[in-house]
Amino acid sequence: MAEWLVEEGIGEQRAVRIDDGRIVAARMQWPGTIPAGAVVEALVTHRFPGTHHALVRLPDGTEAHARRLPKSDSEGTMVRVVVEREAMAERGRLKRAQATRTELPANPWPTLADSLQSEGHSVRIVHRFPDEADWEELFAEAWSGEVPFHGGTLLFADTPAMTLVDVDGYPVEAVSMNAIPALAGALRRFDLAGNIGIDFPTLTDKADRQAVDHALAEALAGWPHERTSMNGFGFVQIIARLTRTSILRRVSLSRVGAAARIALRRAERVDGPGVTLLTVHPALKAKLKPEWLAELDRRTGRPLRLETDPGLALEAACAQIVPDEH
Repeated sequence: MAEWLVEEGIGEQRAVRIDDGRIVAARMQWPGTIPAGAVVEALVTHRFPGTHHALVRLPDGTEAHARRLPKSDSEGTMVRVVVEREAMAERGRLKRAQATRTELPANPWPTLADSLQSEGHSVRIVHRFPDEADWEELFAEAWSGEVPFHGGTLLFADTPAMTLVDVDGYPVEAVSMNAIPALAGALRRFDLAGNIGIDFPTLTDKADRQAVDHALAEALAGWPHERTSMNGFGFVQIIARLTRTSILRRVSLSRVGAAARIALRRAERVDGPGVTLLTVHPALKAKLKPEWLAELDRRTGRPLRLETDPGLALEAACAQIVPDEH
């Protein structure tokens, strides 16, 4: 089984699986949300009459939909639940977590490494990813929502209903086939799941549509999902079990937070004696928590100088080493 590398960053944990010098799968976890796999004590706040379902309040104060609760777990009762799907931010609202009654031992805050190991993966925690694991490239793709391939581009859009992927390019027959390896790779690299809709160029010939279906089946082999055949308008729907927030959703819905974390990673990776000069867009300054900056000083062993530049793009923070003037 391929090994996962885990980088415990400032403000986030990152994990990648590398094959042939490239990231082929990735995950990202931010603190503050009880992750999938957590086993916690929760308060039953509302029972749904005639069912084994209820709303429960988790230790962080958020509510979750819980199932498999016996009738004896009345409102006001403390129960132990395992979080099956973490709470997820959507535009204008927070989608409740989903949980199940359990007798498993408490494990309130499993790390990203814990989650991967619980799934049977081999995990190694590293100080930093090797250069071949280009996290910056993956971040740039998630930030733009664009993944290029020969002859075209995949355009990703995260919506409350589903993740939509537009396959753009020409000629349509070649583009549809060329897009498939890039699409299969992006699903794993962005850690996508849930309801995914893919809009290929319209293929009028049924044999061409069947060829795309066959190529998709081969490219997605080993990735648990269900999938419709391509319809006459080029649309394919994929359903995969959703348990955690994808990298694409993290970046698209929390732009400033994502930009702040990539800025800290850049500052941590520069080497040499002197002072770390981190130049960021002004909107990022307030997002960079004092404890994060203190942790950056501790990890690098260098003092930090933080400057702002309104001419910088939000995601274009720059880190460099400058002489210590003292």
